[in-house]
Amino acid sequence: MTTEKEKMLSGQMYDATDPQLRAEHRRARDLCKTLNDSHDNEQELRERIIRELFGRAGDAIWIETPFYCDYGANITLGNRVFFNYNCVILDPASVIIGNDVLFGPAVQVYTATHPISASERRSWRESAQPVEIGSDVWVGGGAIICPGVHIGSRSVIGAGSVVTDDIPEDVFAAGNPCRCIRQLNDPDGSNL
Repeated sequence: MTTEKEKMLSGQMYDATDPQLRAEHRRARDLCKTLNDSHDNEQELRERIIRELFGRAGDAIWIETPFYCDYGANITLGNRVFFNYNCVILDPASVIIGNDVLFGPAVQVYTATHPISASERRSWRESAQPVEIGSDVWVGGGAIICPGVHIGSRSVIGAGSVVTDDIPEDVFAAGNPCRCIRQLNDPDGSNL
């Protein structure tokens, strides 16, 4: 028999009120609270929380609090990832973030999604689609990254954008819905 967690991780409809999932969600909520209550000078504590919260976390992770996530265990962080204040990751599906990624304040990454049909939504079942963000990406403040999106390496997402479709490598993209504005020709992005 397939568990609700197995359904969740495979992209099927699942029951988020399942006891195992609720326990894992509480664990992440408690770790986020401890992180959010910590001070900048408590780096050893923050490092320990980050290692415990995330499925995998590279070196030099910096999180300006508050920060929130659903499970944490489904999030993989590369090296040198920075989250500014008020970032949220809803991670019932995997969220893979490369190296040297910058998130502006209030960026939200969603893997969770709900049925369009009102009658299906009444079941309180949901599904999730993975999100992947390549290396050297900058996501501007207030951007929302929707379920199933892949953002290519070295791209920049403009502040306030709603990313509903994949974004290729080496582009500046912005808007609602987010669209490619121009190609970034310089490897260091200096042609913005």
